[in-house]
Amino acid sequence: MGRPTIADIARRAGVSKGAVSFALNGRPGVSEETRERILRVAEEMNWRPHHAARALGGARSDAVGLVIARPARTIGVEPFFSHLLSGLQAVLSASSVALHLMVVEDTAAEIEVYRRWASEHRVDGFVVVDLQVRDPRLPVLDELGLPAVVLGGPGKGGNQLRIWADDREAMLSIVDYLAAIGHRRIAHLAGLPHFQHTQRRIRALRDASRRLGLEAVSVPTDFSDAEGAAATRTLLSRAGRPTAIVYDSDVMAVAGLGVAGEMGVAVPGELSIVSFDDSVLARIVHPPLTALSRDTFALGEQVARSLLEAVEGAGPGRDLQMPTPRLTVRESTSPPSPVGVVAARFVDTGSEPV
Repeated sequence: MGRPTIADIARRAGVSKGAVSFALNGRPGVSEETRERILRVAEEMNWRPHHAARALGGARSDAVGLVIARPARTIGVEPFFSHLLSGLQAVLSASSVALHLMVVEDTAAEIEVYRRWASEHRVDGFVVVDLQVRDPRLPVLDELGLPAVVLGGPGKGGNQLRIWADDREAMLSIVDYLAAIGHRRIAHLAGLPHFQHTQRRIRALRDASRRLGLEAVSVPTDFSDAEGAAATRTLLSRAGRPTAIVYDSDVMAVAGLGVAGEMGVAVPGELSIVSFDDSVLARIVHPPLTALSRDTFALGEQVARSLLEAVEGAGPGRDLQMPTPRLTVRESTSPPSPVGVVAARFVDTGSEPV
C-alpha cells in the first residue's frame, strides 16, 4: 500500500472524509469517541500530513533553506562549511526543523531556487551566505517576504538580519603580527573578489601596509586548493618573493604549504604561512599553521537560533556581531631569515582593485 490518504482512513474507520479532516485537524464537528477512533486508525496506518497540502493551508513547512553558489568540489573539502552546517543542524534538529541544502553554480541559479522554494512553500526562511558587493539576492528576498538571516555584514540593503564577524579587524591582527616579527613583503591569497568579506580583507591589508610601510599584494582565487597552489607557485617564483603569505582558507593554506615544500622554500625559515580559517587541517600538517581561530559551530548555532526567532516573528535587531576571530600562533610563522629577505623589490602586479 502506498502513502495512506484521508479517504483510506475514512473507509477503515467507517466515517466520512469530512469527519476525518475534522479529527486530524483538531476541529469541532465529531464526537470524542469518533475522534479517538479516527486518530487510532490514522496511527495504525502510519498516516502523516502531506507536506504540500499543509503548506498551502498556511501551516509551517518546518524547514529552512540554504543555497550555496560555489563549485561543489570546493564546498566538499571546505571545513568552514562542514562546521557551519553542523552548528545549524544541531539547533534546527532540536526544534524538529529540517535544513534544505542545495549547491548551485552561480547567483542567478541561487535566486531561482529562492523563488521556487518560496512559491512551493518548501521553507519557512533562508540562511544566506557569501554576502556580495551590491548583492542582487537581498531585494529578491525582500520581495519574497520570507524571513532570512544573512551571514555577513554590516552593510546597507535588504531588510534581513545580519550576523557577522569583523573581517577587517581580523586581517589587521595578522598584518600587525607579521610586521612585528619583521616581515615587510606580505602576499594575500584572497577569495572571490565580489564577496564583501574578501573586499574588507583586501582593504585592511592595504591600509595596514601603508601605515606600516610594507609591500603587499592581494591575489583573488576561487578558494580551491588548485588555485591556491597555482597562485603560491607564481608568487614564490618571483625574484622578490613574499616572506609571508596569508590564505583566505585553510584548504588553500595547506596547498600552499605543499608547494613551498615542492619548491624547496623552508617554512617558516624562508616563508611564513597564516590561514584565515582554523580547522583540524591547520593543526595536523607539519609545521602546524598559524591561523585565525573561531568557533564556527557556535556561529552556525547562532544563525539557526536567530532564523527560528525570525520565523516566529520575534528576533534581535538588524545586526548581530560575533567575536572577532583570534590569532593562534603556531610553527608556520617566524621572523624572516636572511635567506628569505632578498633585495629585489616585491612588485604589486597581481592585486585586485577595490
